Amino acid sequence: MSTDIYTRRDFLKGIGLGAVSLALPGCASASERLSGRRPMDKPNIVIIVSDDQGWKDVGYHGAEFETPYIDSIASDGVELDKFYACPVCSPTRAGLMTGRYPIRFGLQWTTVKAWGSQGLPPEEELMPEMLAKAGYKRRGVFGKWHLGCCSRKYHPISQGFTHFYGHYCGSIDYFSHKRLGALDWHRQFELSYDKGYSTQLLGKEAAKFIEESPDGEPFFLYVPFNAIHGPNQVLKSYMERYEHITNQKRREKAAMVACMDDEIGRILQALDKKGIAEDTLVLFFSDNGGAIQAGSSNLPLRDGKHSLYEGGIRVPAAVRWPRGLKGGRKVTVPMSYIDVLPTLQRIAGVRKHAGKPLDGADMFDILRGEVTHRDWEFHSYFQGKKIEQNKPGLEVKFERNALNTNEWKLVRVGPDMLKAADPYDKAEISLFRISEDPYEQKNLAGKYPDIVENMLRKIKVFREQQPTIKPVSLTAPEGWKPPETWEIPAE
Repeated sequence: MSTDIYTRRDFLKGIGLGAVSLALPGCASASERLSGRRPMDKPNIVIIVSDDQGWKDVGYHGAEFETPYIDSIASDGVELDKFYACPVCSPTRAGLMTGRYPIRFGLQWTTVKAWGSQGLPPEEELMPEMLAKAGYKRRGVFGKWHLGCCSRKYHPISQGFTHFYGHYCGSIDYFSHKRLGALDWHRQFELSYDKGYSTQLLGKEAAKFIEESPDGEPFFLYVPFNAIHGPNQVLKSYMERYEHITNQKRREKAAMVACMDDEIGRILQALDKKGIAEDTLVLFFSDNGGAIQAGSSNLPLRDGKHSLYEGGIRVPAAVRWPRGLKGGRKVTVPMSYIDVLPTLQRIAGVRKHAGKPLDGADMFDILRGEVTHRDWEFHSYFQGKKIEQNKPGLEVKFERNALNTNEWKLVRVGPDMLKAADPYDKAEISLFRISEDPYEQKNLAGKYPDIVENMLRKIKVFREQQPTIKPVSLTAPEGWKPPETWEIPAE
């Protein structure tokens, strides 16, 4: 056995098993002993990521539509009340896969562009590569990759996965599976001409992966749905469910969420049918806040996708693992996308991560309820464009920076933090006592200038982590055309 892998005894000792051991892997309940089924030493791991699903786009947060399967993960498992992501999709996916702030390898400032040469660097050790060392032989990703499409070195099969089905780029047509007019639907490295609504195709393939996985061998399944990202394209049968929703875009989002929820149900039912639900850790979360203009809602949180206010980065999330986590609880300790990998490292029993130093933290004791506080600082960063006031049509480059702590949150919107001689110059700066003002109603920047200064210094240090990168246009360069298909040629 590799020296980088815990033995089962090391694993049990490391998580402090005592009287509670009956709730964790390898400890059979009375019913299991009677049935003759032996619990697995390591759980199966299923990570489900929705796309652009807002805080109020789930039933358990008061949506006008039902999400029974997502709700069941929260009610039967642990609701993660303060789970944070990036304000857009590629950075969240990059940090999830690496356990590191994606600013460290130049992928936090914007999404991966189809016309660029960006991708998740092969020298980063990704989650499937880490889990492979722990004996997870089957490692599948079914859905939206969005971490590089210009070279095979960025392909998920080149980055530790054994199975891939889905699309490389950002949003696609749900029916034709085209991106900018070119087919972007694949199985492994090859183009796929499968017909059907993309959300349903992904659910079916994920369930099939579960069904075909050998008994007694743990697997890793990552399902990043393209739902409910635009374009708002829906199946008629789902639209008919929500005639009571009069706002057309909101009704469309309800239909898209409902379809995805049914496919999440298909995945959960596949676990039940195979008899492995008790041995499977299921994590669900959205990759960023909902796009309000497209019909999503993040209420009562402020703002949404692209924003660093809570509505853009605080997302619905829950985790269920019947054998390892007592269900029916809500965890209010903050957790984020970069904490997932180090937490799974502990659970899977990987002693040493072979990649670069992690920014995330092991949250297992917090998930179990044994620790109820963490000292927390969380950085957010995003670049974009802004219309210059009083000059319609003139767009200027700007960036958004934010720093969350347990008590405070600072948001800065302004020129490049590293190029500005004065971080206050032409910048909007807001300070919230987030512990008492989670909806960011009262700006206290003028009242606490010392706190603002201290947090701005920390933000500048964070921004300095970004390497020198080749500039990528935020919009397609003039004259650029997509390829005939999004197939990556062999190199």
